[in-house]
Amino acid sequence: MLSQLLIAWCLLAFSVVVHAWGVASAVRWARRRNITSRGLLPWTQLFVELAGWIVLLHITEIMAWAYAYVAMGALPRFQSALYFSAVTYTTTGYGDLVLPENSRLVGAVEALTGILMCGWSTGFFFAVVSRLHEPRQ
Repeated sequence: MLSQLLIAWCLLAFSVVVHAWGVASAVRWARRRNITSRGLLPWTQLFVELAGWIVLLHITEIMAWAYAYVAMGALPRFQSALYFSAVTYTTTGYGDLVLPENSRLVGAVEALTGILMCGWSTGFFFAVVSRLHEPRQ
């Protein structure tokens, strides 16, 4: 159990580092864009680009968990591990693939990590939308 928690904690830490770097990069990039228009097109383009970037961050994190499942021997093929990881990270949880008993705690921590990272992404989008509605000086 302790080894599962250590593996899960390392993967959680990796996910937080990827997300922190990615969101900080997106903030710097968005600030450089300096959209002053109230028009729909520039903001829509910004949101589409930010969404693509955030999804890429999530996919990177999901792939790290998938590699770990294969390396641990919990799932035999990367394709299956990637599918399982995506379904777990997003808390969809179809249940058509399950981890062996000695790896299930790692899967549970992935689900918690996915909730946190998706919440962080939602907060980031909210902050960008809030900026859209700030009064201009």
